[in-house]
Parts: sequence; structure tokens; C-alpha cells
Amino acid sequence: MFLNLNLFNISLQLSGFPIAKAKGLLKNVQNKNTDEFNLYVKSQKQAIVSYHLKNNSFYKNFAKNVNHEDWNSIPVMTKNDLQQPLETLLSDGFTKNNTYIDKTSGASGHPFIFSKDKFTHALTWSVIMDRFSWFDLNFNTTKQARFYGIPLDKKGYYTEKLKDFISNRFRFNVFDLSDVALENWLITFKKKPFVYMNGYTSPIAQFAKFLHRKNIILKKICPTLKACVVTSEMLFEDDKRLMENQFGVPVVNEYGASELDLLAFENRNNEWIVNSETLFVEILDDDNKELPYGEEGRLVITSLYNKSQPFIRYDIGDIGILSKKSTPKKPILEKLIGRTNDIAVLPSGKKAAGLTFYYVTKSIIEKDTKVKEFVIEQLKLDTFKIYYVSTEDLSINKANVIKIEMENYLEKGLTILFERREKLIRSKSGKLKQFSSYLNQNT
Repeated sequence: MFLNLNLFNISLQLSGFPIAKAKGLLKNVQNKNTDEFNLYVKSQKQAIVSYHLKNNSFYKNFAKNVNHEDWNSIPVMTKNDLQQPLETLLSDGFTKNNTYIDKTSGASGHPFIFSKDKFTHALTWSVIMDRFSWFDLNFNTTKQARFYGIPLDKKGYYTEKLKDFISNRFRFNVFDLSDVALENWLITFKKKPFVYMNGYTSPIAQFAKFLHRKNIILKKICPTLKACVVTSEMLFEDDKRLMENQFGVPVVNEYGASELDLLAFENRNNEWIVNSETLFVEILDDDNKELPYGEEGRLVITSLYNKSQPFIRYDIGDIGILSKKSTPKKPILEKLIGRTNDIAVLPSGKKAAGLTFYYVTKSIIEKDTKVKEFVIEQLKLDTFKIYYVSTEDLSINKANVIKIEMENYLEKGLTILFERREKLIRSKSGKLKQFSSYLNQNT
């Protein structure tokens, strides 16, 4: 059935999302030469700003002092600015009934409801399908092993199940990562002709570790497998190597934001290609000044098409670096440092990216094969707690090594606490947040 019917495309079209038109526009943009592309971005930036200044009451007030000749005069908006009733953010002519409505995951600590006009949502899917095609993956015809959470309410549950059917995908339960559950995953891979894996990084990494313990290469028992695409959580290089070794296929890093679009996707040359077709991406410093390629700053993004509500110079809350090899048409995300609210603030006033010292701890703790996974929370300025899943308590020696290394990286005088758990608490969506700071909950 799936070989003959493009059920995924048909379902989008029937839902009012003009996927054929969106694919046509995307191809047109991609075929532009450098000069044509630069002119396209400039005109589209001007067009979307002008549209919202004319048709959106919220944006008229938010950007009332804009100088149309100076892009830098356009104010940067944050998630805080958008945490208000959706009705106040919608442009003239748009309602909840004629737009695509969704809610951000809240991983940033600032969840909100957002909208996209239906053409923009179709563009989102066009970009996603285009990127997956780099690895010969087709949403209509290839079988997906899906590692995401699922709503527990009846309506949400069956809605996702219907989407799974239409999209030719089988969903694995990411809330149970016990050896018994992972053994059942393995049995499923033996039975079903999966072409690719797609989902959150942490459960897929746990599956790879399970396969490593059993000395199994997944592609040998599921020869149809071509690729693994991970998203929503940080992918560390050592995890990527392990996953590629145990799966026997390329592991592809995806970076997206539900309120915007697919932001970046790794190509076959291991370059993290930024979406420049439907988005305009800037790296800004703390004073909202644009930084050159190669320098670390805040990712600020403009959605070039969304007319239902403005995402113009929108600070997504992430810190990253665009490679010096980038061009306007082919920006390359060299590194994603982490979220701005994932910063550890220490007693001395020093600040450190939470994920960085999570990685320092990870390099030590995972040498202990009994530890499956862990997260770090900052409870006070001088107090951090490590929650970990293991068959037994962490040894005193290992705990001391972690304390020493964290103090070496951060500063002396810190209190490091440990707590073993049967399993880690994931968000309702199934994501695992590697580092959280209680100090930053209201910032």
C-alpha cells in the first residue's frame, strides 16, 4: 500500500496545507544563483516586516520605532514577549480555525502557544522532506522506527497513532528504557523492515549502549536500515560514534524548533547545514550586534513567510557558532553550545555552559558501565546534584573523581550530591534535559 500511495503528502493536502505549492517554492529558492538568492532574502525580510507592521496589532506596538532602511533597528523578540493569549498575536484575517496551532515543548522554561499560516506549515514539511531525501529517506514510502513520546489523553494518543499510520512509522516507548524493554525493541527490529530511526537522542543512545553490551550490530539483524536521525537533545561526539558503530548506519543530527521550522540538518559530509531557504539566521552578541562567522553568540531567527504571527529577529534561546566556511546561501552551524537558560552561575560570579560540564562528568561517569544515564541539576549557587540510573550505587572513588573534575572545571568549594534512581524523569513529550538550573527558572 505505501509503495503506491503518497499518504503523507495526501494527508497534508487534505488538511489544507498546500504541500505541492510549498515544494515548488522551495525548489525555486534552491535554484537561485548567489546574487539572486541574496536579493531574495533581502526582499523577503522587508516583505515580512512590512506585512506585520501593517496587519498585526501586536507587532505594530512591539516594533513601532523601526527604521525600514536599517535592519538592526528592528527589535529582538524573546519567548517572554510571546507568552500571552494567542488571539493577541494573530494578524488580521487569521484565527485559530484557519491556522496551524501548536505549543512549544517548554524545554526552554518558556512554553507558549504559537500559530503558523497553512502555507508556512507546508513549507516546514517541504524543508524536512528535502533534508531527509539527502539520505534517500521518503516520508511516504520508507518505514520509520520512531523514538518520541506520545500524549496520554485519549484524543492526543489516537491522533498520534493515526499520524503514525499515515506516515508509515512504528513508535517505541521512550519512557521505559529497561533491559527488558530494549530487548523487545530488538525483537521488533528483527521483525519489521525499518529504513530509518528518528527521535530523541537519549533513548536512541541508550539503545546503542544496550546493543554494545550484547555485541550486536543493528543493521545485521535489520538489513533494510539506512540511517538514524536524532533531534531535540544534544548529540555528543562519543555517543554519535557509538551509535554509528552499533547501528551500522550514518547518524544524522537534526536541529529544529516547532514554532519556526527545521533549523539545521547534517549532510553526508558531516556539515550541519542551516535552513536559509525559509529562515534568516543571525548570531548576535549581548548588545544585539551581529557577530561575524566563527564567533559564539545568540541564535536569532526570522521566519521569512509566517503571516499568521511574527517571528522576526526572534531569540530562540540557544547559543551557537556559524562556521567561517559559511555563506549566506549555505550557512553551516559549527557548534550548538546550549540554551541561554542552561548556564550555571557560581558563587564567584563565574558562568559556565551547563552542557559543557555535563560532558566533563559524562566522560568520567560513563566509564562505569553500570551507569546507564544521568542528569545534573543546580540546586543552589554552590550545590549540584547528579541523578543517575545504575544497578548499584556509584563508588566513593568514582564520586570523588567527579567532584574533583567538576571543581577543576568550575571552581573550588562546590557541593556535589549524588542520587541513584530506577529511571530518570522525562518531560511529557519524552525528552530528557541533561542540565537544569533552579536558579534560572524565572529568567
